[in-house]
Amino acid sequence: MNFPALLSPIKIGSLEVKNRFVVPPMGTNFANPDGSVSQQLIDYYVTRAKGGYGLIIVEVTAVEPAGKAIPFEAGIWSDDQVPGWKKLVDEVHKYGTKIAVQLHHAGRQTTTEITGENPVAPSPVPCPVMKQMPQELSTEEVYEMIGKFRDAAVRARDAGFDAVEIHGAHGYLIAQFMSQYSNKRIDEFGGSFLSRMKFPLEIIKSIKRAVGNGFPLLFRMSGDEKVHGGRSINETRAVARLMEQAGINAMHISVCTYGSMHWMFVPGAVPPANNVLYAEEVKKSVKIPVITVGRITDPFLAEDIIQTGKADMVSLGRESLADPELPNKVAANDTEEIAPCIYCLQGCVGYLFNPEKLKISCLVNPFTGREGTLKIEKAEKPKKVMVVGGGPGGLEAAWIAARRGHNVTCYEKEKVLGGQFRIGGIPSTKDDILRAIKYYITMGKKYGVEFKLGAEVSPELIEKENPDVVILATGGTPLVPDIKGINNPAFVKAADVIDGKNVVGENVLVIGGGMVGAETADYLGEHGHRVTVIEMQPDVAMDIPDGPRLYLLQRLKEYGVACLTGAVVKEFLDSGVVYQKDGKEEKITGFDSIVLALGSAAYNPLEEKLKGKVAELYVIGDAVNARKAINAIEEGARIAVKI
Repeated sequence: MNFPALLSPIKIGSLEVKNRFVVPPMGTNFANPDGSVSQQLIDYYVTRAKGGYGLIIVEVTAVEPAGKAIPFEAGIWSDDQVPGWKKLVDEVHKYGTKIAVQLHHAGRQTTTEITGENPVAPSPVPCPVMKQMPQELSTEEVYEMIGKFRDAAVRARDAGFDAVEIHGAHGYLIAQFMSQYSNKRIDEFGGSFLSRMKFPLEIIKSIKRAVGNGFPLLFRMSGDEKVHGGRSINETRAVARLMEQAGINAMHISVCTYGSMHWMFVPGAVPPANNVLYAEEVKKSVKIPVITVGRITDPFLAEDIIQTGKADMVSLGRESLADPELPNKVAANDTEEIAPCIYCLQGCVGYLFNPEKLKISCLVNPFTGREGTLKIEKAEKPKKVMVVGGGPGGLEAAWIAARRGHNVTCYEKEKVLGGQFRIGGIPSTKDDILRAIKYYITMGKKYGVEFKLGAEVSPELIEKENPDVVILATGGTPLVPDIKGINNPAFVKAADVIDGKNVVGENVLVIGGGMVGAETADYLGEHGHRVTVIEMQPDVAMDIPDGPRLYLLQRLKEYGVACLTGAVVKEFLDSGVVYQKDGKEEKITGFDSIVLALGSAAYNPLEEKLKGKVAELYVIGDAVNARKAINAIEEGARIAVKI
């Protein structure tokens, strides 16, 4: 067995968990508007229980309505909410998985817009992100808040939860009391280390008094708050010792506050297992189990973390979104079939904070959040399916259709699969994309997809093959706008530079500073080129999620990439461009190479020619209009489950 540590049981107090895999608490917004449990929430967690996770910790669950951090946060502030929680717990228990609920209050890290009430905090110091002045809790109100955590724990026990986790991480209310960064009190709940710890310690004492010493309690906190004046790991170790003495049965070590949120959801630019060092330090101070979390990219890495004693359990957050069956695949030694998280932050964090979405999903696994409605079921009648295009949307459609029993052939005009998505995975911080493509190919081969590479598809070929279904996933083509001088054969396309098809000179001008242009500049800067980016928008990389963008901008600065923004190119010259900025026309020249990164346009040469000639014809992804891989993959899945 390759994973003896990961697959071994462990005890958290009196609770025995069957393995070391944890689904950590991640906000989904799947609860009903009144905080009660929805069927969507049940489907989501039950799918991960079926997948073999030993312990599920249900996401941020508010102890009062004013404590919500997200609009559809689950609640445990009312006895009326208990039956819904009991239904969820009972379903999860059917699969031998233990389940805890995280008791949460946002404190100052929320807004009136979310809760309908003014935020509260230990001190009138606003969160640097939410920017709303909180109301300082009086000493009496602090004791009332302790009672709300206690009552929530009682409800959790009554609902059948195996444990509760007290949320003292990420800068929420408990963390606000614990940290000098946010606690400026000088009463019994502030002014000294022990006074700052009194709020969580009283919560623990009150809960234990109400539910009994045998009911397991977990405590989550940030190993390092990553803000000036915040708690560092040395103080965290002392806190952990206090929590153990108070009766906590396991520590769950994360990182950051809202003021350092780029450490909470790290992209591929951050090394794997970036938080493990904090868990390892905490383990030096306590004898209870310690759970670690944060970009644990591979079960082999997770096994090593346990084997070397850095932590006792591993929380797989975004990894459990990408593959709810990960533990079962590890147990079966089918690690090549694990759908990897690519740390893009598009479907999870991106959707959560997108007002048009609000509910999480996953780029790699569009079934996340749709477990009850989007299902892979055996096809009633097997069909002959032709997928045209081997990019992410086509690959997703192909393997799912094949798994359902269809006879699937995937055609790709290039000699390698992956499309533009593969090229996007070549830069050094984006290589997790290649793991996703490898996964799609592995699953396709497992279920019998026939891949035909270097195969240009024509209407005549389709007529000859006579498929029942054609899925056009032909992708996009680089956009070449009508600008004077742009058709110079010496100019090269960004994708061809990254893919090694074109070599550029020492001094490079990249035209376009969106995701493709900025990442091309990053790639060239890493390889020692002098790079200038010209972009018409006010800044570069504005179409990239905040987390990855922050790290990208840091690298561009490190490599000395010059960014000329708010500049509209009016004419191309042999070694530069004429551009307009602030109403003035300027010229920039002297470049050895000019790289075009001006976006994409849909490439769909077959649809019109096939209408009326194929029984079922579908178009997905960039072939509809140029967008992101998350759109193509989701469309591929939706088509594949219904044909």
